[in-house]
Amino acid sequence: TYLSREHRGLVQFACFDTAFHHTLDVLETRFGLPASLTAQGLRRYGFHGLSYEYIASVLPHYDQRAAEGRTIIAHLGNGASLCAMQNRVSRGTTMGFSTLDGLLMGTRPGRLDPGVLLYLLREQGMSVQALEHLLYHECGLLGVSGGMSSDMRELSASHAPEAREAIALFVRSVVREIGSLAAILGGVDALVFTGGIGEHATQVRNAILDGCAWLGVMRDGAVATQPATQSAPRLTLPDSAVSAWTIATDENAVIARHALGLLHDRT
Repeated sequence: TYLSREHRGLVQFACFDTAFHHTLDVLETRFGLPASLTAQGLRRYGFHGLSYEYIASVLPHYDQRAAEGRTIIAHLGNGASLCAMQNRVSRGTTMGFSTLDGLLMGTRPGRLDPGVLLYLLREQGMSVQALEHLLYHECGLLGVSGGMSSDMRELSASHAPEAREAIALFVRSVVREIGSLAAILGGVDALVFTGGIGEHATQVRNAILDGCAWLGVMRDGAVATQPATQSAPRLTLPDSAVSAWTIATDENAVIARHALGLLHDRT
């Protein structure tokens, strides 16, 4: 690379967004594919690991029960995923082999029947390049809203039915996947929201919490009506069986911490 060539003494480190999920068990990483393909690396890896690692590191400061128990973290932004943690260790996540899987996102579809892709390739004559562009740049909130926007702030400010439908589908996908991860954990002690939507889209967050009432989530209405910049980190009532929090993530801090540790190991 240019840096290696021009600055031969420069120490470089790589921090992988998948590393946090190395604790997933075999069943969580496997697709229903032939073993020969699995051996080639076609498996579920998970992403947003740097964000989840940061939340795991600060969670004891907010809720010791959540830190030691079963917590589902929702990293909700233009890219979005969930992570199921037990004792701050990843046990399940919604993204798989790529960042297309799981939740509905800004321009990505999330969970999608592979038969749809075969149909587009075979019946619609779509090229692989066009299909890739569609999946990464034309789907999700943008596609469902009819091209209106991939930005949750703009959709939330709109009264257009297409915007309402896009938001509702996003909420539904999050609630559905929370239920799936709750089954893996055998229950839930806490929910944590982070990322641009998770931290600031109050109405969307409230809709998700209401959709999780069956888990024992009792949303604090007084907190929910406050502007996002003034709201307390805790979103649920004191006697809620499942606590819910907003915690700002800091992926750069995790990268810096790892780099500093590796530098110390070299000296």
